[in-house]
Amino acid sequence: MGLGAGLLIAALLLSTYTTGKITKIPLDIGATLISDGTGDAFDPDSLNSQEFVINDDVPLVMQKEITVESPANADVVTLQVGSTLRRSDQQRDNGLLLAMVDTVTLDRKTALAVSSESNPGGAVQKPRAIEAEDPPTNVALPHEGLAYRFPFDTEKKTYPFFDPIAQKAFDANYSGEDDVNGLTTYKFTQNVGFDDDDKLVEPVKYASLYDDDADSQATAPARMWGIEAEDPEEPITMTRYYAAQRTFWVDPVSGTIVKQSDRAHHYYARDALKPEVTFADYRVTTNEESVESQVAAARDERDTLALWGRILPITFTALGLIAMVGGALLGAFTLRAESMLIDPGLDDTGQRFFGSRGDEGEPVPGAEAKTEKLPAARPSDLPPDKPS
Repeated sequence: MGLGAGLLIAALLLSTYTTGKITKIPLDIGATLISDGTGDAFDPDSLNSQEFVINDDVPLVMQKEITVESPANADVVTLQVGSTLRRSDQQRDNGLLLAMVDTVTLDRKTALAVSSESNPGGAVQKPRAIEAEDPPTNVALPHEGLAYRFPFDTEKKTYPFFDPIAQKAFDANYSGEDDVNGLTTYKFTQNVGFDDDDKLVEPVKYASLYDDDADSQATAPARMWGIEAEDPEEPITMTRYYAAQRTFWVDPVSGTIVKQSDRAHHYYARDALKPEVTFADYRVTTNEESVESQVAAARDERDTLALWGRILPITFTALGLIAMVGGALLGAFTLRAESMLIDPGLDDTGQRFFGSRGDEGEPVPGAEAKTEKLPAARPSDLPPDKPS
């Protein structure tokens, strides 16, 4: 009985307390995710030419390196994500278009960014030259909403999802279910500067990481911009803008993003709604190898949750019930056995514990059998004494 009760208590704890402890973002996250596609992109070599050159429909690769940094403990986890966008038709350094290192601290339970007096909740590294030898410099950037993951038990609703380029969160709206490599996922879409009809409506001014806005504005002669002017050398200043659309395919159990599609437009213009010179206008989607890796990671988390949240509690419950029923039967057997040994008359069921003896009035078989009496020897029958 005690064993059965213990197993039932263990099942209850596994299904409540223990499950609550493991439905958290893992502390051992480490992934390299690759997305590829095509787009129109600036040719870095044209910086030394008479006019900026934009190449159409070039192959592009986006790479994300995700690692865990400090602080990482029972309550929070800090993710550092290095992202790059490259032209794969050019050499590695020459083809680099975008690079960013974003750091964010998340609540392991809700996947929401957290901040405190000692930790602003996130940071980004200042861009620097490829050949730079000085250590990178971080700029504090408070994050809000989700970042790089969704929460466990993702719901069919709208979530705020942080965009590190725009440096603010935008809604990620639930848009249906989809199958990704045999895994049922929830699909979410996010618009940054676009409306639902893919129309540019509210682009974001590129957030500079420098005090002088060096990376959000550019001044060049009219000829470099491809603008006709009376004086080709007339300096013209343009502002850099950004807009994006994303689709996330999310495992609703673990919150893992198993697939992602990005469409982004980086451009220079004097009017935000009238792009003039494209820096990068592209669409990329997670490649199959990365999708398989993310699906496998999601399944591993699902298996862990199923083991501790369903399989073991059910097993312990079944064993506990069996132990309690078995204990009850054994207790009854033992009690009746002790009663029979102490006072056989206590068993008044008519069926003796150790077998039936019939009614009390019935004679024992053989009790009425006739027996033949043997004649007893009498003294007169003894032989006479022999003379001495």
